[in-house]
Formats: sequence, structure tokens, C-alpha cells
Amino acid sequence: MATTKTKSKADSKNKTIVIRLVKGRIAVSPNQRACLQGLGLKKRHQEVSLENTPSVRGMIKKVIHLVEILADN
Repeated sequence: MATTKTKSKADSKNKTIVIRLVKGRIAVSPNQRACLQGLGLKKRHQEVSLENTPSVRGMIKKVIHLVEILADN
């Protein structure tokens, strides 16, 4: 019986991204506000640590001009 190595859930949880909101949410579109809310960013200079998933990367890409990526592990 052959065994194959696959990534366990514990391995994927170690991959995180730390982002900081550097610009305010006042003059942004409703879609971008929704992305910021989905990322958990409410105030300027607030930092959050999120899992490195394609959905999170997509939300960051939409608001890249408002956020700063601090750590990409």
C-alpha cells in the first residue's frame, strides 16, 4: 500500500499574512469598504493577521492602495 504525503490542515494554518490599513475608508467605493470589513480592518493603522488563502489575497488586491503588507510567511 503506497502512502502519499499531503499537506495537513496544521501546515496550512501556519501561513499567515499581516496587513495594516494605512489610508482611511472615507472616500472609497462600497465594494472596497466591504473588502476592508471582510479583512477585519476598521481604523487606520490597525493590523490584522489572516490566513494566506486565495480569497484573502483577492480582497487585498482590491484594496492594495489602502493597505500595507507587513509580513508574508
